[in-house]
This record gives sequence, C-alpha cells and structure tokens, in this order.
Amino acid sequence: MKFAEMTAPEIRRIDKAGVLVIAPIAAVEQHSRHLPVITDTVLVTAVAEGVEKNLPDKVLLLPTQWLGASDHHLPFGGTLTATLPTYEVMLMEILRPMLHEGFGRVMLLNGHGGNIDPLQVALRRLDKEFPGAVLTGAAYWDLAAEGLAACCTGPRKVMGHACELETSMMLALRPELVRTDQIVDDPDLTPDSVKSIFWARDFGRRTDHGAVGYPAQATAEKGQRMLEAAIAAVTKVCGGVLELPVG
Repeated sequence: MKFAEMTAPEIRRIDKAGVLVIAPIAAVEQHSRHLPVITDTVLVTAVAEGVEKNLPDKVLLLPTQWLGASDHHLPFGGTLTATLPTYEVMLMEILRPMLHEGFGRVMLLNGHGGNIDPLQVALRRLDKEFPGAVLTGAAYWDLAAEGLAACCTGPRKVMGHACELETSMMLALRPELVRTDQIVDDPDLTPDSVKSIFWARDFGRRTDHGAVGYPAQATAEKGQRMLEAAIAAVTKVCGGVLELPVG
C-alpha cells in the first residue's frame, strides 16, 4: 500500500494491527563528480518500493523524505541539509501522526549515512511517548550487508559514498543521470589503525573529490543484483518486525 496514492478514508480503514509503516529517509547532497545529488533518494525509494511490492497488504509505504542531515558534505557544495537537532525532530514529526492514528509498527528505512545518529535518537525519544509501539530503523545496506558484499568486485565491500555500490545501482535505475566520463576512484585515506573508531570530520577532510570507494568497478548488471539483494534482505527483516507483538 502506498500512502500517497490512497485517500484518507482508505487509510483510516486499514487494519492497523497487521501493518508495518515504512518511512524511507534519504538526502540531497553532493555525490562526487559523476552521480546526481538525488542519488540517496533514488536508491532508498527503489528499495522501499520493492519491499512494498513484496508485501503489498502488510506494508504502508510513506513518501520518501528527501531532506537529510548532510552538514558534512557542505564543503563540496551541491548539498541541501537540515541540522542534526532539526532532523531529529523532523523524523519524530513524520512518525507521530501515524502512531497517534493507531499504527503500532514503524520503520525508518534509511538511505543516507548522516541520518543514522538522529534516526536512533528520534526513535529513543518516541519510545517514551509510545511505549507499546514497535519503533525500528536501519540503513538498507546494513540489513543487506552480506548480499551486497557478494556483488562487489572492488576492494571495498561495504557502502561508501558515490562508490561501486551506489554507482552500480544508479546505472541500473537511472543510467542517464550517471556521468560515466567523470568516474574516478576515491579510496578512503583513513589509516587502518583508527578505522575502528568514530572520527568526526567533513568530507572535505576525508576525500579528494567527494567519493569514498571504487566507482570505476560499477556496472548496471551488478547494480541490478545489488538492488535485488537489498530488497530481499529488507523484506525479510520487515517480516520479522511484523511478527513482533504490539502493546
């Protein structure tokens, strides 16, 4: 079920006890020289729509929220962003009407790394207001880590930025938006000795041209397999969330 394509009476008639509300969240931000700034929104929307197609009677899919927490991309321009406190509140405001209406299971399906911290804080705060609800959230690439890694041929097997994964999936979904003549690898220069810790720094201090990874390895064929792996993994997790008790 797609929230945006339904009428208010139709939404009110939904059997809320057996439905998971999925709220895709993303960003509009710089994606190096070769990908459009809408990349994260395109990708998470494709994954979310694939999950809704797999579970059409069990998932209520909200429109994708394109604005993200992207301050760390500002040095490269081409970025729209909310501050972290604003974004945290915004996520709560997106979910609060659904929870007040009686939907007991929600998932923030994330498509941008900068959203992870405010996502978790927002859900913790909502838990105080709605202690009987099942409040969940995750980045699709974390749920599909094993399947996505199996599709990669470059040395980086996890999600980066404008990387093999994102570039491949964009080639599969919107090839006309990929500037293939501008693709240049941009390996993460973080020393191995400190990769295990969180290091707060913007992309201007982390990369040369705004990417992290090996987009030169990208192909549309791999991108299609990646999308299928992500949709399958998120669908499986959603099935588990639907089995959790509410109340």
